[in-house]
Amino acid sequence: MCGRYTLYTGEQAEEIRQIIDIAQRQANGQLKLGEVFPSDRAPILIANQDKVVVRTAIWGFPGLHGKGLLINARSETAEERPTFREPLLTSRCVVPTTGFYEWNQKKEKFLFQYENSTVVYLAGLYEMVEGKRRYTILTTHPNQAVAAVHNRMPVLLSHAQVRPWLMDTATALKLLHREQPELVGKLQD
Repeated sequence: MCGRYTLYTGEQAEEIRQIIDIAQRQANGQLKLGEVFPSDRAPILIANQDKVVVRTAIWGFPGLHGKGLLINARSETAEERPTFREPLLTSRCVVPTTGFYEWNQKKEKFLFQYENSTVVYLAGLYEMVEGKRRYTILTTHPNQAVAAVHNRMPVLLSHAQVRPWLMDTATALKLLHREQPELVGKLQD
């Protein structure tokens, strides 16, 4: 599960800074930065014809009968679930982050990032609900670092995988089921 992630404009994350600048203009400054929670508005990347573009969206699909939010979708069953099947085939997105959080059973909070980069792209799905763009993050079995803390993690995409994830359904489906790259987890105060 991925219940929170970070979105900072640190010096090492110029890529993220550019995305945030574009999204801030679209959201008239009403974009969530820092620690992003479900129901917050944040930037996502989507396909628009043959281009990758920045848009803003609200984190979480409405739950059944409008109760709660579906903030994550299991990658293993997304193709089978009516809520996620159509977005998986037609409206995939990428969630740009500077890392994501998971908690262990002792309720200790860990931030996961790549060892040499603070830019972390997460695979997601989006849809329009009552005129608002909403997204959910796809999760999978954890890699070694995350497994020590939690039994799920987001599906990670490299910079080179962003365009294929958004534009090529066959490639996207393969990306869902591959082993996840290694990360470093840091205990947070």
